[in-house]
Amino acid sequence: MTPRELWPAPIAGGPVTATVELPGSKSITNRALILASLADGPSLIRRPLRARDTELMAAALRSLGVSVVDAADPAPAAGSSWLVTPGSWHGGSIDVGNAGTVMRFVPPVAALAVGDIAFRGDTRARERPITEVLRALRAIGASVTGDRVPFTVHGTGSVPGGTVQIDASSSSQFISALLLAGARYVDGIEVLHRGAPVPSQPHIDMTVAMLRQAGVVVDTSTPDRWAVAPGPVGARDLTVEPDLSNAAPFLAAAMVTGGTVRVSGWPRVTTQAGDALRSLFGEMGGTFSFDDDALVATGPGVGAIAGLDADLHAVGELAPVVAAVCALANGPSTLRGIAHLRLHETDRLAALAAELCAMGADVRELADGLAIHPARLHGATFHTYDDHRLATAAAVLGLVVPGVLVENVATTSKTLPDFVDLWRHTLEGS
Repeated sequence: MTPRELWPAPIAGGPVTATVELPGSKSITNRALILASLADGPSLIRRPLRARDTELMAAALRSLGVSVVDAADPAPAAGSSWLVTPGSWHGGSIDVGNAGTVMRFVPPVAALAVGDIAFRGDTRARERPITEVLRALRAIGASVTGDRVPFTVHGTGSVPGGTVQIDASSSSQFISALLLAGARYVDGIEVLHRGAPVPSQPHIDMTVAMLRQAGVVVDTSTPDRWAVAPGPVGARDLTVEPDLSNAAPFLAAAMVTGGTVRVSGWPRVTTQAGDALRSLFGEMGGTFSFDDDALVATGPGVGAIAGLDADLHAVGELAPVVAAVCALANGPSTLRGIAHLRLHETDRLAALAAELCAMGADVRELADGLAIHPARLHGATFHTYDDHRLATAAAVLGLVVPGVLVENVATTSKTLPDFVDLWRHTLEGS
């Protein structure tokens, strides 16, 4: 399928009934790769996500001298794994694509290498915010040329570290980027946030939890302050959880068709933002329970979906699919706290408003979100702006609205490879 080819989103023939096995979490996989590259020995990452963002991360670390190789897993059900062995830490050239985790997490690690590391990326990457990370690196003793992609880190083999103040109100990744590498700095790192509330707090919680699991001492006792003590990063054998944010379209399929979808391997306790789908869709009329090892979701179906008034500041990545379900609700919805989505893969608020309105929806863009009112939808071409989450939102609408054509559905390969096949397989069970 060519990038601009239009994909006819399949209509559901009735209530969707399926069991879905999702690939691993992108957020966990890329954090695990960073920590493994800094560890005191080889690490095994089981069930990693194999998608564009994680392959870009693996390639970035390889260009710095880290060994990231496929490893056959002795556990038959575990699938392929990555064996990561820290290496020589030398200069190189890194393609960040349009992956926020790569463009922000790798520079603090690259500063520990010896030599120049040039960072380049997709056109949209040049527009996405990273200046705060690069400014922070300079403040703690690293040398960086440039303030946006492309830029160059001039590695000297060591970073003094210490205290740095940043404004992370546009991305929690600014904080995670500094914390992940901080234990390897001479004096560790203390990050102080000064600005509007940090979005996507669960992602910072995930970073802190993974650091502690690797034996790193992290102090989070004071609000808007994170301190990582200098010391070793322990090598680990880690199994990656399923990506719960990527569960959004599949749970939404149950919501809009009145079906039942099981998502295998859903953890009972997790730091993933996608876990909030249970409460968000629950407020809209969905019911959720656990069986042996899966989350079971049953939806009310179009005509019985309640509107939603929710602050998604902490879980903004869920907004596109949630907005799609809201467009099919029987009452008005307001999604708030997500102004930062204008700085993601695309301006998600403007894109969602434009594409939903093109289908007949009544959507108004707010200063920090979207107001969505009930309206009769019709088929249309749904443009995705090279944004994987817009593509999956369009697929959800296509389940119950005839004639939805999704432009560049292949963009889902960013975090959910084989989405089209997985989506069709889900519908075949109905």
